[in-house]
Amino acid sequence: MDIERRIENTGERRVRKPTSVVRRRAGGEGLCKQYLACCLSYFVVLDEDLEVIQQAQELVTEWLQGMGLELKPSKTTITHTLQEVQGSVGFDFLGWAVRQFPVGKTHSGTNRYGTPLGFKTIIRPSKEAVKRHITELGTIIRRNRQASQGQLIKEINLVTHGWTNYHRTMSATRTFQSCRFVLFHQLQRWAQRRHPHKGKRWVANTYWRVDNGQGWVFTDGRSTLWSHDRTHIQYHIKVKGTASPYDGNLPYWSQRLSRHPLLDGRKGKLLHKQGGICLLCGLHFQDDDIIEIDHIIPRSQGGGEELSNKIALHRHCHDERHARRVAGTFDKGQITEEPCDGKLSRTVLKPSGGGDPFA
Repeated sequence: MDIERRIENTGERRVRKPTSVVRRRAGGEGLCKQYLACCLSYFVVLDEDLEVIQQAQELVTEWLQGMGLELKPSKTTITHTLQEVQGSVGFDFLGWAVRQFPVGKTHSGTNRYGTPLGFKTIIRPSKEAVKRHITELGTIIRRNRQASQGQLIKEINLVTHGWTNYHRTMSATRTFQSCRFVLFHQLQRWAQRRHPHKGKRWVANTYWRVDNGQGWVFTDGRSTLWSHDRTHIQYHIKVKGTASPYDGNLPYWSQRLSRHPLLDGRKGKLLHKQGGICLLCGLHFQDDDIIEIDHIIPRSQGGGEELSNKIALHRHCHDERHARRVAGTFDKGQITEEPCDGKLSRTVLKPSGGGDPFA
């Protein structure tokens, strides 16, 4: 039975294969086929010996033939990350370009024994990934030619946030600066097209608020554009020596979790501020824990969004803390009533000291 293959722009190969399941057409008697979709991600085989790579290619080809699949020749290459092989150096993988560059001894990478290798491995966003990103931004801007500035900022921020967060663990500083430069000119054309009879100074002050003294910030007063270079690079930090998540050194792993690239900035700052400890149960956070942010003073009671009004808790601790609230107030546990001094008919509530320690 033939297999239909489709190559998606996301870098995944989707295989649609008819299954034995049969269901009736809606509103009729006929039968229709049902397809089972499965995804096969790209993969890379690394080794120092060329013969080992060729043997791996033969084994993978033989293994895929048993499932009715094959390696696509146009996307299957054998290359070297330092030396030129078949007219190419390095390779692109999942939107990143992996290459090695000859450098001096002060910038050289080292092996496991600390011996300089004479080259440095640099992974950065690939040219194709940058091109797709710039094209997507241009499509958004053209689609919002008549939209408000706030709506345009909202749609662009969704794209730039996700793209920069994906690439921030690599050497992407220069790429972010280049994308910001291109986006700036795209927005300039968008603004000048809306006001063909206005001068450049008026357009700059209207859309970038240059006269406010804050520089060229694309904002409408309520929302601000998130430029690419506002996302800071967060490199992966190697684990110290023979450390293991199961060695009982919870303070080390909790502090390491605060610098995890998959955590947003707020959680990382709160974990660093709290020393990697949940303030409700007093236990250290671990890698597989679900961490949530809660407000010390609820927003319904006037609490703000500043970092000083937030804490990081385990999910079950977060649920326990909210369970203590009754009808929008905190349940302080056992409450004793005592008559006040002014009028015997009125009472004052004095808590027993238990309940929420952050209220």
